Amino acid sequence: MFSFFYLMTMLGNCLILLMVLSTPHLHSPMYFLLSNLSLIDMCLSSFATPKMVMDFLAQHKTISFEGCISQLFFLHLFTGTEIVLLISMSFDRYIAICKPLHYSSIKSQRVFVGLVVTSCTVGFLHTVSQLAFTLYLPFCGPNVIDSFFCDLPLVIQLACIDIYVLGIFMISTSGVIALISFLLLLTSYIIVLVTIKDLSSTGSSKAFSTCTAHFIVV
Repeated sequence: MFSFFYLMTMLGNCLILLMVLSTPHLHSPMYFLLSNLSLIDMCLSSFATPKMVMDFLAQHKTISFEGCISQLFFLHLFTGTEIVLLISMSFDRYIAICKPLHYSSIKSQRVFVGLVVTSCTVGFLHTVSQLAFTLYLPFCGPNVIDSFFCDLPLVIQLACIDIYVLGIFMISTSGVIALISFLLLLTSYIIVLVTIKDLSSTGSSKAFSTCTAHFIVV
């Protein structure tokens, strides 16, 4: 079952990338963000897959500390990057629908490249903030986690010290980021949908068609 969903995810994202790259009229800012989102989604789906496949074939399922930290790094890097890319795409649709006359002047190619770079930077800062304390935790007890990949809450539970405060910090920072991102996405979509509803039938259909690809991906 996992193999089926993984292959479908990779195939769908590959098709999006190939379509955007091979179709000239899709070389627009919105599809530039969409292709980057597909690439990040492929990376997020694959960061732990090679090790998991090896574990399926091996009798003893082990991972080094360095390998575990690498999985944690890429998990939070790709997750943070993807969240900011989704917010960037919602901002793009907000400008296109709610301020169409200013779209070409606001959303230049440089701005979109900057949004992608910002997304990667935020993802990197997020993963550094999550791993900064983990690297210096003393691990001297049990070394078994009940998961097919290294997940931060499970890993820090293996530390030899009280990790209550650290756990609260990590959960709160991730929770705040997730909540703010959700509220930004929800607000932008509500404004876009209300704006589309207030347009004429022709304008509404045209506006909704420009958002279809984004809504499907999200």
